[in-house]
Amino acid sequence: MINSLYKIVAVFIFFATINSNANEIINIKHAEGDMTLVVREAIEKAKTKDIKLVFEKGNYFFKTDYAVGKFLYVTNHGNGFKKIIFNFEKFNSVEIEGNDSEFIFRGQTLPFVFDGLHKVDVKNITIDWDIPFSFQGDVTAVNEKEQWYELKPYTKGFSWKLSKGRIEFPGINHFNFTSLGSSLPHNKETKAVDYGAWDASLESNFVEKRPNGILRFYDKNLKKYPRVGSVLQSKGDKLNNRYAPAFLTRNSKNIEFNNVTIHHALGMGFLFERSEDIKILNSGIYIREGSDRVMSIVADATHFANCKGDILIEGCRLEGMYDDGTNVHGTYVEVKEILNDKTVRITLMHDQQMGFEFAGINDEVWFIKQPNPQRAEINTVTAVKVINDYYTDVTFKNEIPAGLKTGDLLENKTWNPTFTMRKNIIRDHRARNIIIKTPKKIIIEDNDLSSMMSSIMLRGETFYWFESGNVEEVIIRNNRFVDCATGGSEHAILKVSPRLGKSFDDTITYDRNITFENNFIETFDNRIIWADRVDGLIIKGNRIKQTNTFKVQFPDAYMFDLTHCKNVEISKNSYSGDNKNILKADEASKKELKFKSNKGLK
Repeated sequence: MINSLYKIVAVFIFFATINSNANEIINIKHAEGDMTLVVREAIEKAKTKDIKLVFEKGNYFFKTDYAVGKFLYVTNHGNGFKKIIFNFEKFNSVEIEGNDSEFIFRGQTLPFVFDGLHKVDVKNITIDWDIPFSFQGDVTAVNEKEQWYELKPYTKGFSWKLSKGRIEFPGINHFNFTSLGSSLPHNKETKAVDYGAWDASLESNFVEKRPNGILRFYDKNLKKYPRVGSVLQSKGDKLNNRYAPAFLTRNSKNIEFNNVTIHHALGMGFLFERSEDIKILNSGIYIREGSDRVMSIVADATHFANCKGDILIEGCRLEGMYDDGTNVHGTYVEVKEILNDKTVRITLMHDQQMGFEFAGINDEVWFIKQPNPQRAEINTVTAVKVINDYYTDVTFKNEIPAGLKTGDLLENKTWNPTFTMRKNIIRDHRARNIIIKTPKKIIIEDNDLSSMMSSIMLRGETFYWFESGNVEEVIIRNNRFVDCATGGSEHAILKVSPRLGKSFDDTITYDRNITFENNFIETFDNRIIWADRVDGLIIKGNRIKQTNTFKVQFPDAYMFDLTHCKNVEISKNSYSGDNKNILKADEASKKELKFKSNKGLK
């Protein structure tokens, strides 16, 4: 039956090989049914290393039965065996022209892999899943005393079942989440994360079927109950809910995504590893118009791990994802053992970094020696010997620095990008709009931003995620911030807060040269800038207006809060509102602080 179906589909597929500008053009006509094997064979039968796939406009459906299967290490996701629909390896260049087609996927799949390419160009496609890997329901009742809440679960377009007192979902290709896991309540009208919401990991002790399609969830471990009238959305347990991004691009360069829309994915939207010169233009990650889903993708909209060159995100709409709008970072590795005067054994520290390529030959590396978190000596890599997914031996051109010891850190100097983000809309999602850790120039301008947590966060960290490192030049200008930090935890419009271990001196400055100017801020809460260990911070020409959209959550917090900072200037800003807690600075921050020519700020 499958072979017959494929033959029928194949009749409608026309592959035309044309040599034009060194590209082999493969035209794919629209057909009904599973297109996975058709696309796979088109790619595998390519005669050259430079190909262009051109899709006739239509809706294309992809199942995983005949997908490429392979074990992959995927940073910030679960490592393991992945089903890949579009597998692009061993090519020089790949172009995809979607002609405004929709690609609909079913089941656990990593749709696109680009690995080792000199050019990637993808345009004019929309991707989605017919059945999302999520569970959601309207909150109809809550009883905190008896430790239960009730949901009326969504059924149309969702897949789940109640089995032995537990919810299982989605039940596709023999995979189920057996707990609700990572969950948040949402505003039913706006679909934004609910005001005052906290992240919750739900392990319901028992689920009881009630009349009229209602389910009662008993959970004696729940600390904060969802609001009646909200929509509770769950994406499954942490171990399994980051299967793969929609687009994985690694070891590649000259990359452009233009007019690419993602409505759902089983991890991040766009993930880049050790790649360079990247553009994401006029694209989007958001919930399909008319859908009653409240989550788009499971994790970050865009994510860049140890990339270099120039990165540009422009004219994009990022909404509904369950993590950051963008995350740009390097990777700290820990010194496990000093083998000789030129060789160290390093270890990756987070379970979702296992197998990540930290450094290659000729890469320059910084040494960070405790208790000082600042970058110190530089050395060049001459040899890399991978022991396994945890450990790697790295040999350097010169002797390793004196005083280096087990537990100190290494950071790759070569693989850091310049980063520009302009004219984007980022809102109605979990976590931060933007989180960045690169020492090269960062420009964030002319964006519309609204966040659950801090809108912009600058945070290198030497534990948990081990994402390096400190920033050296940041310009945040002409942006519009509207009611940011609506979640239940305490955040700010801009939060600069290195998260370093106890072995580091928390009085030494870490980030530097940050300019926050000419932004327009409408905020219901107090905090605007919350900065720790910054050398060089200019807050200038911003207009701040207090709103009454929500109740102030942290009335004792300060608008500008400085700890262990140097060379701070707060000038020519204006404020309208009744917040009296304007400036808090410790003794170190006061020494070189300039506070002048501000209106409405006393």
